[in-house]
Amino acid sequence: MPSQPAPTVDVVVPVYNEEHVLPTSIARLHAYLTQHFPLSWRITIVDNASTDRTAAVANELIATFPGVQFMHLERKGRGRALKAAWLASNAEVVAYMDVDLSTGLSALLPLVAPLLSGHSDLAIGSRLAPGAAVARGPQREFISRTYNRMLRTVFLNRFRDAQCGFKAIRRDIAGVLLPMVDDNEWFFDTELLLLAEHNGLRVHEVPVDWIDDPDTRVHIRSTVRQDIKGMARMFRAFAAGQKQAPLGPLARERIEDDFGRHLVGFAFVGVFSTVACLALFLLLREPLGTIWANVVAFTITSVINVWANRRYTFGHRGRSDRGHQYVGAAAVWAVGLALSTGALAVVVANDGSLFVEVLALIGVWGVMALVRFTLLRSWVFRRRATPTGVERTRFRKSG
Repeated sequence: MPSQPAPTVDVVVPVYNEEHVLPTSIARLHAYLTQHFPLSWRITIVDNASTDRTAAVANELIATFPGVQFMHLERKGRGRALKAAWLASNAEVVAYMDVDLSTGLSALLPLVAPLLSGHSDLAIGSRLAPGAAVARGPQREFISRTYNRMLRTVFLNRFRDAQCGFKAIRRDIAGVLLPMVDDNEWFFDTELLLLAEHNGLRVHEVPVDWIDDPDTRVHIRSTVRQDIKGMARMFRAFAAGQKQAPLGPLARERIEDDFGRHLVGFAFVGVFSTVACLALFLLLREPLGTIWANVVAFTITSVINVWANRRYTFGHRGRSDRGHQYVGAAAVWAVGLALSTGALAVVVANDGSLFVEVLALIGVWGVMALVRFTLLRSWVFRRRATPTGVERTRFRKSG
């Protein structure tokens, strides 16, 4: 790939067997950037192991259009193509779009502007954000919405559309995150976004105009299987405290006092935990008896509750202080178990009905919710002071 002056934005177009559509798409993209895009730019065509004349067509385009360059890879994989092109680029912001140009090009400037200003670290086009205008078939619409709903259920991520082929990232951030992305195919986008949010980076979302291309290279069934495997892999990694990026001065400083978000997050986790605990208690009461049913149900749901609050409510996603936090959470669990067991013992001793047992549990859990929130926020998950001689990482604005 020839050396060229560093542009502000490098627009990467990954291709595989696209000899027929490539000339029209590159001509259209080049005309738009030349006439309407106010920043310096470059187009990089990345051919990942095409077996047709894509490479020859790309070389013809280089000779025709200034500001276009070509990279050829011997192995397939859209993620592999993007990694190679983005890591090799000298632009301030690296972006990509699908060769069919399904996304309206007018969204390109809103996509890269927040990255250049330092407001955000990654930016994505979204077909599911308010304001998006989308034309595509019911099957792909259903699959897309289902997949993104699954992501948000499992990971509680804030971005709405992981798969839109229209994304950008600051090059300095890309240099840190891309080596940590394991997938080299279609799950690449999702993994990159999950990794970014996991490390506290900001993802900007732009509603786009999208017209679906019926001549897609995506094989839906195999892609769905790979996506589900990728989700499971990322969930295991995050649960184990892995995937901590060495961002250094690129890291965003956390908000130290976020009472409102903590309270609402704790309430959401608490509602689901309470329902699950009550269901387990009722299921186990007959075979185990009242007291032991409570011990088992309360213990199981407490483990899940603590993990969810640690990760999602209080934002602790690494290994730092994990041992100390779980020891403190175990102490809170012991207090709750003692109170609920004592209340049930009184009910059982007085021959109380199942209804009274449930009322006693709900009453104790209500009191414990206040105690748990106070202890988790002020003690268990309180951010520790920085050791002497160590500086906290600060967000560094670009430019």
